[in-house]
Amino acid sequence: MRPGDPAVTVAHTFSLGNYVAYAVAKDNRPLLAALNSGLDAVIADGTWSRLYSDWVPRPLPPGWKPGSKAAPQPHLPPFAAIAARHHRTVDEPVAAKSTLAQLRDSFFDWSLYKQAVPVLLTTGLPNTLILTVSASVIGLVIGMMLAIAGISHVRWLRWPARVYTDIFRGLPEVVIILLIGLGVGPLVGGLTNSNPYPLGIAALGLTAAAYVGEIFRSGIQSVDPGQLEASRALGFSYPAAMRLVVVPQGIRRVLPALVNQFIALLKASALVYFLGLIAGQRELFQVGRDLNAQTGSLSPLVAAGVFYLALTIPLTHLVNFIDARLRRGRVVAEPQDPLDPSAISAQEMT
Repeated sequence: MRPGDPAVTVAHTFSLGNYVAYAVAKDNRPLLAALNSGLDAVIADGTWSRLYSDWVPRPLPPGWKPGSKAAPQPHLPPFAAIAARHHRTVDEPVAAKSTLAQLRDSFFDWSLYKQAVPVLLTTGLPNTLILTVSASVIGLVIGMMLAIAGISHVRWLRWPARVYTDIFRGLPEVVIILLIGLGVGPLVGGLTNSNPYPLGIAALGLTAAAYVGEIFRSGIQSVDPGQLEASRALGFSYPAAMRLVVVPQGIRRVLPALVNQFIALLKASALVYFLGLIAGQRELFQVGRDLNAQTGSLSPLVAAGVFYLALTIPLTHLVNFIDARLRRGRVVAEPQDPLDPSAISAQEMT
């Protein structure tokens, strides 16, 4: 076959709903008996149902029962007739699809959009938001601690914060996710019940903390040192002056950068895909990727991309709005020149 040649796929050739089964040579009875015995055992103790519900992102057909004892004889289609019907000799011309037709089939299959959107709404979107918001909370808390430690005059606080920031900002996010998910996962399997979902949240949060810490540190250090000195002169202790005066002003100045970091974290949540989440924990990218693997079309991934755009574009405009408001808020009226005639006339009127 050549790219663009028409092809016919014979679907549902073995099991209802295109489900799979194992095929064994007719004369290999011992292997068939061993496979059937093992399958019946895991069905009887409930293992099969649990594994299916966890890992297979599609429902069972109504009335369908798994297992060697329940499997009916398959009704195979007439393969010889199908082959004869679609057979062409070498000399017959083959109408290849145009480039536009191939692009349309790959990116704009509306039937797959209808199939993907409900799953993206009910499974992918909630899990993406849970991953992003949970990791953001972790990043904000640890990031603030890193910022305070980074500007501390105590060396044993400042240097660990610096090392942490350099490591987590220097490594690719996917490397951190895999190291924590695959390396730390077995060590804390008793706490997480071998569930990669909380490990993905932790990896995203720890990575975000390194960036958020630098954002907070730059905001705090941008505050005029006179603010801290004035607070100390009024009787505030150093921690109280930082907590009540300096830090709030620093946070206000870096709000646009924090929202930008939230957008980056929203997109990075797709990397948790590499940890192998179960069906009910899939985020937007994994839902689209699974449907892409099942159908061979890129339309589910395009649908997932539309959901990401629907989340990130409003946040981007929110960043611009906050930045504009802060810029207007920083405009300070210049003092009047005492030699200005308008100032003199105003003084005379009073």
